[in-house]
Amino acid sequence: MYISPKFSSTALAFPIVSVKFTDLEPKGEWMQERTKFCFLASNAPVAQDARRALSDRYGAVDLGEADVIVALGGDGFMLQTLHGTQNIPAPVYGMNCGTIGFLMNEYSEVALIERLQAAQEEVIHPLRMRAIAADGTVTEALAINEVSLLRAGSQAAKLRISVDGKVRLEELVCDGALLATPAGSTAYNYSAHGPILPIGSDVLALTAMSAFRPRRWRGALLPMAAKVRFDVLESGKRPVMADADSRSSQLVVSVEIESEPSISHRILFDPGHGLEERLISEQFT
Repeated sequence: MYISPKFSSTALAFPIVSVKFTDLEPKGEWMQERTKFCFLASNAPVAQDARRALSDRYGAVDLGEADVIVALGGDGFMLQTLHGTQNIPAPVYGMNCGTIGFLMNEYSEVALIERLQAAQEEVIHPLRMRAIAADGTVTEALAINEVSLLRAGSQAAKLRISVDGKVRLEELVCDGALLATPAGSTAYNYSAHGPILPIGSDVLALTAMSAFRPRRWRGALLPMAAKVRFDVLESGKRPVMADADSRSSQLVVSVEIESEPSISHRILFDPGHGLEERLISEQFT
């Protein structure tokens, strides 16, 4: 099962800037001046400096007491925070102290309460991976972005793909394949030429990496409720590893993946910068 990671990251730092935020219209009254914050930061010095500055300014409490969790770092740290706080009902508001920051808002020490009053909430659900290794070891893990299978040797992987118990592709020869959520479709999936999925599309993207046979197979769009199984063919000769948001299993022989609707991650975004808008905008850049 998933074990909550320590809050650490190797995210690269960039200069903290102060920004003026105006015309923020409150969308609810749940955020008040007495709101209790828990500030979590990556190991990057810029994120640690930001945590100290925000804690001094707004006060800070432990995770279990927080009304809002503020994550300071990059996208990798945001994923760690979401995994590590999945049993805590408080929403997570990220501020970018890393590099890309697709899941993050712009960093500023000012107007935090006003920004949170106006924030838009997105609710996303992870994937659950169950991977079985050649020695019988079973690894279960959750993935907010994607579950990926990657060749672990010099030869291409051979995968059989089944959906809801029916074999859909007898043999895919490739460097790997992945199943991505809408929230994760702009990450590894997009780099592998997979489609960007609108956050409300209720579908998953099945994408191959460097498909050799079938030649340049373009992948598939599957219902969110689909249960996908990968069987590794010739696993001894063509070893494969599986990865769920950096939780890896080596020398796998089969991997089963399905959505986990019982787990909900609440993420807060500044107005006009929610996941829906970002997923659309990314397709025109």
